Amino acid sequence: MKTLKFKLYEHKRNRHLKRMINAAGVIYNHCIALHKRYYRMWGKHLNCAKLQSHIAKLRKRNYFWQLVGSQAVQDICQRIEKAYQLFFQHNKSCVRPPGFKKVKKYKSFTLKQAGYKSIRFS
Repeated sequence: MKTLKFKLYEHKRNRHLKRMINAAGVIYNHCIALHKRYYRMWGKHLNCAKLQSHIAKLRKRNYFWQLVGSQAVQDICQRIEKAYQLFFQHNKSCVRPPGFKKVKKYKSFTLKQAGYKSIRFS
């Protein structure tokens, strides 16, 4: 697996990348809201596969959410699931369940295999 990390300066050419990161932040907050709502309604933990299929259906209707690739959205759901599992294992200590993030402070998302190109900055 190859990992690349870039520090981008403020420029108008970065607006597409900024939109993608903002869309990933909106999807993250929506997934957290669905988890909280599901637990309030049914008293159970929301399954990761159910969440992924539901978000896939919502992505078909919302163009803004389509800016983020499908596998990146799956990774967002898996990160939330991992955070909840950590919370369930260490319930007595100071580990909290994942919470909402401001979209403005959302910094990154993970691109897995499909749907991305190497970006050339010049």
